[in-house]
Amino acid sequence: MSNHVKKCLRGWGVGLAGGLIALLAWQLGWLESWEAPTWTWRVKFFSQRETLSPQVKVILLDQASLDWAQRENDWGWPWPREVYGAISAFCKRAGAKVVCYDLLFTEPSVNGVPDDEAMGAALREGTPAVLSLMSGGSRTTWADYMRRPVLKIDLPVVTQASSLLFPVQQIAAGAAAAGHVLGSPDADGVFRRVSPFCRFDGIEIPALALAAYLTPSADPNSVAASGGQLIVADKRIPLDREGKVILRFRGQSGLPQAFSAAAVIQSELRLRDGETPPLSPETFKDCYVFVGCSAPALLDLRPIPVNPKCPGVILHATFVDNLLTDSFIANAGAPAVILGVLATAVAAAVSLSFANKWWQSGSIAVVWLAVPVLVGFVAYAQGQWWPVATNGLASALALVGALAANYLAEGRQKAFIKQAFNHYLSGEVIDKIIRDPSHLQLGGEKRELTIMFTDLAGFSTFSERLGPVELTTLLNDYLTEMTDIIMEEGGTLDKYEGDAIIAFWNAPLEQPDHAVRACRAAMRCQRRLAELRDGFLQRTGATLRMRIGMNTGDVVVGNMGSKKRFNYTILGDAANLAARLEGANKAFGTETMVSGNTWDKASSEFRGRKLADLRVVGRKTPVPVYELTGFAGEPVPPAWEAFAAGRERFRQGDFAGAKAIFEQLPDDPAARSYVRRCDDLCAHPPTAWDGVWGLTEK
Repeated sequence: MSNHVKKCLRGWGVGLAGGLIALLAWQLGWLESWEAPTWTWRVKFFSQRETLSPQVKVILLDQASLDWAQRENDWGWPWPREVYGAISAFCKRAGAKVVCYDLLFTEPSVNGVPDDEAMGAALREGTPAVLSLMSGGSRTTWADYMRRPVLKIDLPVVTQASSLLFPVQQIAAGAAAAGHVLGSPDADGVFRRVSPFCRFDGIEIPALALAAYLTPSADPNSVAASGGQLIVADKRIPLDREGKVILRFRGQSGLPQAFSAAAVIQSELRLRDGETPPLSPETFKDCYVFVGCSAPALLDLRPIPVNPKCPGVILHATFVDNLLTDSFIANAGAPAVILGVLATAVAAAVSLSFANKWWQSGSIAVVWLAVPVLVGFVAYAQGQWWPVATNGLASALALVGALAANYLAEGRQKAFIKQAFNHYLSGEVIDKIIRDPSHLQLGGEKRELTIMFTDLAGFSTFSERLGPVELTTLLNDYLTEMTDIIMEEGGTLDKYEGDAIIAFWNAPLEQPDHAVRACRAAMRCQRRLAELRDGFLQRTGATLRMRIGMNTGDVVVGNMGSKKRFNYTILGDAANLAARLEGANKAFGTETMVSGNTWDKASSEFRGRKLADLRVVGRKTPVPVYELTGFAGEPVPPAWEAFAAGRERFRQGDFAGAKAIFEQLPDDPAARSYVRRCDDLCAHPPTAWDGVWGLTEK
């Protein structure tokens, strides 16, 4: 099976697993708290570009109306009921279709029964009025004096009401209809949905807005339910799985064109006196008019996606607007969600399986995490509620799974390469064994060696791209070039560990200049790799860079292993330090780092600079480390003097001063590393400073 097919199959498996996990969480309702914010983002984005239908008007009992009533008429709250008669009369004069009162008249007027009778008469003579029914109280049967809804509809899910509060009889007598104002927010406390019906005492009671829409026609046969939809005349209203209607809010605050109740009342009173009104009656012609509260003291403010303190009457006004414009939001169908979520997750995992560079992986992750958001916005524009959180979770799980799978696959690839090369020995070791078979015995001797550890910085960026054969060929070419140089400089190859090379000098043959030989080999390897870099780039698509760490010190060297299988190798803390210095290059942005011991023995023939007094992981004692950059006689970069000055400030604990110097060397990777280190130390000053740069990872 080809590597390409393996990646595809791996991506499919990871993607399907991530998608199925996300779909299970979606089905169990675990993602509702995640979905709510994404819903709010979509509503806010689109609502700013939309307005409610001009056929929907709202009259608000706002704070200005309450102040006017108290100041001009000495009306405290609650107002005399006959005041609402003026609103009804004005709407009648204007030719409004219906007036809906999102107000409760469940208690007799404080001004006596005549006040209630006056309002009832005004409602009867004015525009058809719809009153509100609220849950609560002790009445569990329909009030005989109320007109009973005659709608018969079979809904699979309907809100139940065990008790209701009814308007007083004198007011109810003048109403054309009544509708419920029962409602509950979503889990996050935001109102997004309305129950079109509630069932009480075996009666299907329409919502206030639906009752308003039906009142002009009053045709009980115009309402039906079918296939998850509520059919009202020629309108089809999508229902969610709880039997509720998802509202499409419009406007930056969700408010339609609203008018102060004081202005409406004053207009009616002035018209009666033959004066010019503040509002023209034409304003409400052929409109659905809703009367509600916005004054904070009246306690009817509700959070909606576009407004945390919106008058509750806006929910009903928005319902009618959505009816008039056929713009309700429908849940995306389960088959479409399942297919879309799985397709996105699989596509994300498969595409990431073929990524070979970190920027490719990052770009792919950004794209596939953005896709669910984009789909959610596009779906909303089409009137669909797409589960962005579910889709996003599926993509995230698929991407994480693909990254983990890539990591494991790369590990297996490295293990394969390590196994392929671990039997190779240097020619000098073989020659020594031929000359003296006693060297085949297990054991070793203590000797001062210079040890080299190398590693390819870009290995992971191309190991996944090439198949095992191509990768082996590539590494053969690279390792051959580097090993030839090491051998030419008298080095002994210890082993290959994947793309890493471990070598040493001064064993098995004694070499008094072993440190010089090792440093010369390091410089030649770096420069040879620079010559080969363009060719490797064309073959791998990656820029190969090698990190080298070297140290000089006492180790045990000899044949080690079992009696049947052994290797000529080294053991000791000096070797461990060389390995740590190879990794320490990452902290400084350097390529070749040597210890002070190696530098002291070879500095006369090479160009370099001190990087730091370094404390590596696993060692308490700091060691001076140097960057090896070339041979003696080659020009010294002018910036090195400033670097040394900054390093001295750093050693003295003057981190701000050191940072100021290093910031003047933006092209120096080591200086940039010092800037970051100074920032950390300024933010978290050490309790005791010894001038040592301590590493926290290998």
